[in-house]
Amino acid sequence: MKNLKTQGFILIDVDVAALNNAGKSTTTNLDNGVATKKILKNGGIYPYVSGQAWRYWWRDTLQKHFAWELSPIIREKKVAFTSADPVKYPDDDVFGYMRAAKTILPGDNKPTNVTVTRISPLKNSAIVSVTNTRTVENWSVMARHDGDPVPYTKEEYSATMKGMFSLDLEQIGTFADYNRTGYKNLTAEVHEAALRLGAMTIDDPHELDKNEKPQKLVRLPLELRIERAKATIQALKVISGGAMQTDNLADVTPKFIILATTSSGNHPFSHVAVAKGQYNNEFRLNTQGIKEVLSDYSDQFIGNIYVGHRSGFLTDDQVGSLEKLANENKKIVLTSPNEA
Repeated sequence: MKNLKTQGFILIDVDVAALNNAGKSTTTNLDNGVATKKILKNGGIYPYVSGQAWRYWWRDTLQKHFAWELSPIIREKKVAFTSADPVKYPDDDVFGYMRAAKTILPGDNKPTNVTVTRISPLKNSAIVSVTNTRTVENWSVMARHDGDPVPYTKEEYSATMKGMFSLDLEQIGTFADYNRTGYKNLTAEVHEAALRLGAMTIDDPHELDKNEKPQKLVRLPLELRIERAKATIQALKVISGGAMQTDNLADVTPKFIILATTSSGNHPFSHVAVAKGQYNNEFRLNTQGIKEVLSDYSDQFIGNIYVGHRSGFLTDDQVGSLEKLANENKKIVLTSPNEA
């Protein structure tokens, strides 16, 4: 099996947004003040969207726009888990799961561990502001009723924000079911369902059994695996989400994107957007950094590198630098984000 990964880097651009709340604000005396998520780095403030929130938007978009039937959630006391059926439910396949359970098998007197887990083929970062960004506490009031108005605050910001993701193309639709912690993806029932759907059994190129022979993997038909991978990436064209959308509507689709297939799990594009200026509050596209990455990892890129930018997002000199880079490196396809 080839170690193929789709590596993605995105930039979104929002104004007066509050995409991911952090609970009660500690900077106001009001009981119902709401803070936004932010981190401190080198003395600066960087609003962010958690990786979990981004995944929630992603999964929700796949359900609404790509007709994915999402895996039902099962709640037991203080734990919750999905159905852990990656054959029937594509989100279990792409986003992973863990379902810890024990059962008493026929002829046994004590419970047997039947836990199944799956490491997500889709891995993503948080979406974090590229620059040091000052947030603003917006004082609002509810006054459409008799009596005193009810004041409240929320924290807002304008920012260009970056995020990364990696999609393991070999892992999509491919499952282990041998009895080893962390490797058992399928129950016996789901294994049988995969075979009925046309799945094949292949050798695991990395794991051997006690007889020094390859362990076996269950792999769904190629067409289904391609369909799931394509939908996952194309969902970014129409992804939506975020807190305070009623009166802080923000467009979270990428305004800039890099997409490439690599032969390793290393994500090379983490520093192609940087902060400049005395207070690290000026966004810059690091075109020289892109050029350096393409040179340093040239032996790991498979096929073309797609770079999409929305007209009007980048400055003319940044667009000019990208065009120059595309002319120098014929593997770069420069286009719009959706076309990329």
